[in-house]
Amino acid sequence: MQQFPSRLNAVAALFALTSPLPLTAAEAQGATLPVAEVVVVSATRVAHPSFDLPASVDVVDRARIEDGQIRVNASEALAGVPGLVVQNRQNYAQDLQISSRGFGARSAFGVRGVRLVSDGIPASMPDGQGQAATFNLDTAERIEVLRGPFSAIYGNHSGGVIQLFSKDGQNPPSVEFNVTGGSDGTSKIDLGAQGQAGAIGYVLDASRFRTDGFRDHSAATREQAFGKITVKPTNDSKLTIVANSLHQGNTQDPLGATWATFARNPRAGEIDATDTQNPKRTLAERYNTRKSIDHQQIGATWEQRFGEDRLHITAYGGNRDVIQYQAFTKGFQAPASHSGGVVDFQRDFYGIDANWMHVNQLASGKLNTTFGIDYGRSKDNRSGYENFIGDNYGVKGRLRRDEQDIVSSLDPYLQLEWQSGPWMLSAGVRHSKMKVSVDDRYLANGNDSGSMELSHTTPVLGLLYQFTPDLNGYVSAARGFEAPTLNELFYSGAGSGFNFNLKPSTSTNLEAGVKARITHNTRLNAAVFQIHTDDELVVDVSSGGRTSYKNASKTLRQGAEISLDSTLPYGFTTRLAVSSLHAVYDEAFGAVAKGSRLPGVPSANLFAELAWNDAQERLGAALESVASNKVYAEDSNREKPAPGYTVFNARINAKQSVGNWRFKQFARLNNLLDRSYVGSVIVGDANKRYYEAAPGRNWLLGASAQYVF
Repeated sequence: MQQFPSRLNAVAALFALTSPLPLTAAEAQGATLPVAEVVVVSATRVAHPSFDLPASVDVVDRARIEDGQIRVNASEALAGVPGLVVQNRQNYAQDLQISSRGFGARSAFGVRGVRLVSDGIPASMPDGQGQAATFNLDTAERIEVLRGPFSAIYGNHSGGVIQLFSKDGQNPPSVEFNVTGGSDGTSKIDLGAQGQAGAIGYVLDASRFRTDGFRDHSAATREQAFGKITVKPTNDSKLTIVANSLHQGNTQDPLGATWATFARNPRAGEIDATDTQNPKRTLAERYNTRKSIDHQQIGATWEQRFGEDRLHITAYGGNRDVIQYQAFTKGFQAPASHSGGVVDFQRDFYGIDANWMHVNQLASGKLNTTFGIDYGRSKDNRSGYENFIGDNYGVKGRLRRDEQDIVSSLDPYLQLEWQSGPWMLSAGVRHSKMKVSVDDRYLANGNDSGSMELSHTTPVLGLLYQFTPDLNGYVSAARGFEAPTLNELFYSGAGSGFNFNLKPSTSTNLEAGVKARITHNTRLNAAVFQIHTDDELVVDVSSGGRTSYKNASKTLRQGAEISLDSTLPYGFTTRLAVSSLHAVYDEAFGAVAKGSRLPGVPSANLFAELAWNDAQERLGAALESVASNKVYAEDSNREKPAPGYTVFNARINAKQSVGNWRFKQFARLNNLLDRSYVGSVIVGDANKRYYEAAPGRNWLLGASAQYVF
């Protein structure tokens, strides 16, 4: 941490002014409100104030999701959650880069190692790969972020859990129109309606986002639609139906850049040295690297209460079509074993999660027992093609791959929660079984058909003690399980077929923490943790958008997280989230020495915010800072790491009411000091094109009009 502390002087000065202090009589006259307590369900499936759980869980409320944001990327809302690193790669073809305590940091695209859930419906597939782009932030009521041992109760790829809950329709009905514009040709329009008619509530939303992109060849258009219906036939039952869709056509992929290219021009792509006809053309331009996505899904949840007992059933299904053009040269594609530079697949998926919760008394305490079973299945019809025809590049050429891939998971689970006096004991166990089968229909390069089955039992145990009404302490432990995803199985290091030799990684996760109300207006959470992992899944070869994986040795993650929320006099609030993570290889392998840092994982990061709202909440403003330590891009730590950085952002909000109309406006300025920095890295890129630049100074302006009937 040589660079990180020196970069935080301005942030430290800011928070020296906002630290909670005893109020004078004059200040107390008007001034503070208690920090609101929030109820969560992520950790134990039973609603509890987050203060009373033996787990690290944070809630991002609607105000933090909505105020001063364009609501396109979950990274906007999740920046202030300790232990979580969410990077907007400025590449909508590859989605966000999300890691929780280091899990998921080396994902080439999409989200792995972190379980994504939206309204109880998985946004992660049965193999563990997820897409945060399917989250609809325009209708989000809150986001719960669970970290540490209790994440393991969600099974495979649950190094952390991010759950989005959308709002329910309620009276009075309303219609709202939002428009936002900003730097680099960024714009978004959104139209939504919500209301309630008797026992039926509804929420409808549609949006269109487009951007030219900060980086060269990074333009994108995203169209989303969302619908939710809630029906309450009786006081003890509720049916919820949720449907959403995502369409991204020809989303440009700028690829990564070498350090020399980034230093010369952060926006620039890497020049294709083999292009003799146009020596200034980049790889991304020559091969027109891009991805198109069509994703639709629908799900239904039935909840029936029988006194204190409860039956909960969720069923869902959907499809996802993707075609991606990657940057592979003719020379690299020549071997017959290679599967081409164009990926084209159609996926159908469905699943069900059913559980029964029983409540009874035990030994002068209350015992909640939840039995459940979770089943998921996906089927891909997958093809691969060369990405050229003759001298025309970035087009679908000769067939090189044709197969059907099926993944299924079946997970029974049991959770217990016993509470008596100041004690809470939570325990759980889940048995995860994942099956993968491949039917290879393109046999010119050999037959890669085959199957594999991976399973593991993940126990969880947590104990909380209430020392005082304002101070809780807890300890927790779990065993974790992370199977290779389909994308990690697709290629071996030589580029040939499936890699059935990959093994799942397993981990032992320990945590201890305290939760304290320092004053009526200040809340502190602090946790320390240690995670030992065997057979860590690491990048073997990454090139041109394609990544293969292998099992490495043991790894060790040790860290601490602190978050502080405070309501100050005269409408001010402050938020601070600090994370420290020592993530290293605990055993040498290949050319990687013991003690080398895990790539893609900063050793420290910080979020700080000072906000103000007037008493009527008609006007608000905030100054925020985000800081991160350096990040290594490959396992040996020999290549230049992405340097640490500190950036400042500012926003203002305004609200007005005229009759039945509600108006809102915001202005946001990011990276106030116009810092040039690497926002994310592509781990293990074979061509050393590791670096993905973050934008310089950029702005957003937004306005909305809502009519309430």
